[in-house]
Amino acid sequence: MDFDDWELSAEELDNLERDALKQIAERNASSSSATTSASLQSKLDPYAFRVTHKREDASSAAPNILRPSSREDKVSGKSSAGNSGPHDGNHVKQLTEKRSVKFFLHASGNIAAKFSYDQILVEAFRKIPKASWSAKERLWMFPLSSLSVAEKVLREVSGSNLELENLDPLVQRAIAVASAVPDLRDHYEFIPNSIESKLLPFQREGVRFALQHGGRILLADEMGLGKTLQAIAVVSCIRESWPVLVLAPSALRLHWASMIQQWMDIPSSDILVILSQCGGSNKGGFKIVPSNTKKSIHLDGVFNIVSYDIVPKLQDLLMASTFKVVIADESHFLKNAQAKRTSASLPLLQKAQYVILLSGTPALSRPIELFKQLEALHPTVYKNVHEYGNRYCKGGIFGFYQGASNHEELHSLIKATVMIRRLKKDVLSELPQKRRQQVFLDLGEKEMRQVNALFCELEVIKGKGKLAQSEEEAKCLKFAEKSLISKIYTASAEAKIPAVLDYLGTMVEANCKFLIFAHHQSMIDSIHEYLLKKKVGCIRIDGGTPSALRQALVTDFQEKETIKAAVLSIRAGGVGLTLTAASTVIFAELSWTPGDLIQAEDRAHRIGQVSSVNVCYLLANDTVDDIIWDVVQSKLDNLGQMLDGQEKSLEVSHNQSHSSPSKQKTLDSFIKRCHNSPSHDPSKKHCH
Repeated sequence: MDFDDWELSAEELDNLERDALKQIAERNASSSSATTSASLQSKLDPYAFRVTHKREDASSAAPNILRPSSREDKVSGKSSAGNSGPHDGNHVKQLTEKRSVKFFLHASGNIAAKFSYDQILVEAFRKIPKASWSAKERLWMFPLSSLSVAEKVLREVSGSNLELENLDPLVQRAIAVASAVPDLRDHYEFIPNSIESKLLPFQREGVRFALQHGGRILLADEMGLGKTLQAIAVVSCIRESWPVLVLAPSALRLHWASMIQQWMDIPSSDILVILSQCGGSNKGGFKIVPSNTKKSIHLDGVFNIVSYDIVPKLQDLLMASTFKVVIADESHFLKNAQAKRTSASLPLLQKAQYVILLSGTPALSRPIELFKQLEALHPTVYKNVHEYGNRYCKGGIFGFYQGASNHEELHSLIKATVMIRRLKKDVLSELPQKRRQQVFLDLGEKEMRQVNALFCELEVIKGKGKLAQSEEEAKCLKFAEKSLISKIYTASAEAKIPAVLDYLGTMVEANCKFLIFAHHQSMIDSIHEYLLKKKVGCIRIDGGTPSALRQALVTDFQEKETIKAAVLSIRAGGVGLTLTAASTVIFAELSWTPGDLIQAEDRAHRIGQVSSVNVCYLLANDTVDDIIWDVVQSKLDNLGQMLDGQEKSLEVSHNQSHSSPSKQKTLDSFIKRCHNSPSHDPSKKHCH
């Protein structure tokens, strides 16, 4: 049953009761005291009769359902169990009267207590440290740390037959463990100023949350809110516990290496990346270790980056290592309890002193998918999947433990103990309108073979051009050079396809709406086929899409929640379309024209967009991307017209890097028109 809300504040009820008792005492001597007192009660507290009725209904309910204490004839003095007044003659009534209190976890993260008004209970709650009365919600509330004291105070309520509906045992264990973790917020001062000064206010809050909760948290901010930077900031506060292990999807390994190099003041050679193959370039100077080597692998980097898929193969080595700090990016990859990567990764996380899980989609709608992540953080709390499943995963039509129950309690519990989650709409005022980032792809030797061969040809032609004997010969060689660069553009697209699809896997897992732009038909076809294979609802607009169908496709993307992706060609899909249902834009390829990039970005970043737009460029070293940076920068210098009413040049977020992990021009450098950069000649890197 639900408790009736108190109609008056505790203080108002106290005053009314004292006045009533004084009047009753004066009238008890007269023969009409009973009639008078009943009349007085009706005037002072007509609600008391409704409570009595509720109590009678509750008496036949299940034993665990709370029964509010009686206020019947409280004012007349016939039942003084709820009074602190001078009616000691009713002591027997006090001993036998039932009082009921219900504890539950409040959305604020505090413990809330609900009970019918009773002066003795009110006085008891005033003894609980940091307890306060919420007049708006008619609840007493106190912090998690005061729970044990609250239980003790209520046990000691004098002359009371008290029935306490306490928190669920799992909730109690979680609170006890969360209360026992060390508060490390004083470590915040160790963040390098170069990082701290770039954090937005909500990101600083995220770092402090992680430290406050002992460095074992689930950082579940929505995509585009800088979880990677926050994790790096947290790690910078606990430098004495390095080295660090980073677990990530394979597509994000080099991205992590780049971000660490960008923000941390450590040599590139201290960043170790385990790759399945080492055919690609290593312009960042990282320590690259092939996972398929027959030699023994040594994880001796300061930061060691490993993909989830390789963890089972290296489990013995990883367990023998002494990593006190582990970051698990896209931690929802561990939601499947039967997967090898889950069973292999879990012991590493449980063993570590500090664990930072990152996920923009922590499976809040299907709680069973959270269990392994919670078990990784606090194995002594989440030690029985059936206990967890029976409380939070009942119902549903998809199988055992696939539903959701006690949903509000679970959300309140994880937010109070391990999780911080902010949505873009919550922090929109702090975000720039558009934020860009680069993700460097890892291309294998097989994929790079043709690109390397073409670059070798290009080097030969450039050499001949310098030795040309006539103007006509020079023009012919220049034409051949342009033709080869066009072939490199096409070959680069082919080489990037597997890595782009690998990255798309993380987007599919994120389950958010996004736009993905490409130029070559082979890339567009591969992306579209991949999404269809993954059963992801999508639209496709390229040069072959009839104009009459385009608006219908746009409407589907804008209005249908089941349509998650828009596969677009940079030219055909880059103008005239409004796709503001997405706030994430991905470029699988680059365009030679900077205006094309801006126009494409602004399909999402335009009137009607209520969120900050996150733009991600997928780049590959030693491909045509190396050349395009120079070309685009040169054109930006001459770009003087306003494009789409927004801007005349690309501007990078202040959180983006000022140097690349490679020798190529980065988004930052060509966006900011760095005139002093030396010309880049990629051809010299391809012939061995």
